[in-house]
Amino acid sequence: MSELLQSVDERTQLAGNNRMEVLLFSLGKDADSGREEVYGINVFKVREVMHAPDIVRTPNMPDFVEGMVSLRGSTIPVINLVKYCQVADAEKPEIMMITEYNRHVQGFLVHSVDSIQRLAWEDVKAPPKLSSDPRQGLVTAVTDIPGKGLVMILDMEKLLSEMDDSSANDVLFDDIPSLEDRDLTVLYVDDSTIARSQIKRALDKMKVKHISANNGQEAWEKLNSLVTDDANGGEGKTGQIGLVLTDVEMPEMDGYVLTRKIKGDSRFENIPVVMHSSLSGEANKSIGVTVGADAYVAKFEPLELAKTLVKVLSDDNADGVSP
Repeated sequence: MSELLQSVDERTQLAGNNRMEVLLFSLGKDADSGREEVYGINVFKVREVMHAPDIVRTPNMPDFVEGMVSLRGSTIPVINLVKYCQVADAEKPEIMMITEYNRHVQGFLVHSVDSIQRLAWEDVKAPPKLSSDPRQGLVTAVTDIPGKGLVMILDMEKLLSEMDDSSANDVLFDDIPSLEDRDLTVLYVDDSTIARSQIKRALDKMKVKHISANNGQEAWEKLNSLVTDDANGGEGKTGQIGLVLTDVEMPEMDGYVLTRKIKGDSRFENIPVVMHSSLSGEANKSIGVTVGADAYVAKFEPLELAKTLVKVLSDDNADGVSP
C-alpha cells in the first residue's frame, strides 16, 4: 500500500510541473501500411489493464462498440479501438484498458500494452492537420520518444462523444443561466476539438463573448498579445478577458502551468481561472487549488459548468486584462 501511495504522490507532483506519464499501447500491425503504430494514454485515466473478459453484445450501438462487461458489480461499455481507428486486418484485440473519463468508466480493447513513459508537455506537440485522416481530429497530440518513435495521443473525448445519443445530449444544455448582462469575454482553452465545440455551445447559451486556444502555450501568447495591444492603445477586437476556462492535459503547456503563470503575473491578477477537466479525481483538484485556480469542474456537464462560471464571476472580480 505504501508503494501505491508513493506512486500516486509522484504522479501528482508530475501533473503540477508540466509533466505526465503515458501508457504506451499498440492496435496491431496494419495490413495496408505494414506498420504497428504506437499510441499513448495518460496513466491518470487508466484504472487497470487486463485480458479481455467475455463481452456481451448489445444492439443498436456503433460498430466499434463491442458490447458490455460486468466488472466488480458494475456494467461498463467496451470500445474496440482497433475498429474505431480502422486498422486494416489487425488481429483481434485481447487486452482491455479500464479507463475513467468525465466520471464515466469504460473499457478500450487494444492489441498490446508496452510501457509507461514519463514526458514533458513541452515535448508533446499539436499534430499537423491530416485531411486524409478517416477519423479527422482523433489524434490530439504527438511526441517522439527515443526507441519508440512517433507516439500519438488520442482524443478519447471525441471518441466517447460519438457514443452519445444526440437528442439526449441536447437536454444537457437546458436551463443554462445567462450572463448577457456582463460585458466580458471568456478565453477557453482545450486541445480536444469536441470539447471546444461543447464549451462554445455552452458559452453561446450563456450569451457571453468568447475566444479559444488549442493549448496552454497558445492561450498564454494570446493573453500577452492582448496586453501589448492595450499598452499600444489598441481597441481590443475581442474585448477584455473576464475569465479563463482551461483544460488540464494539453500539449506544449498544460493547464496547471498556464494557471500558475496567470496567477503569478500582476497584469492578470483580476482574471479568475476555472479548470475544466476529465481528470476529476481529488488529487487533480488539489493541484488546481495549489496553482491558484478559482474553481475546478469536471467535464462535461454544461449546466454544472455554467453554474460554476456564474458563481466565480458573482464577486465581480473579472475586470479584464490590465496592461
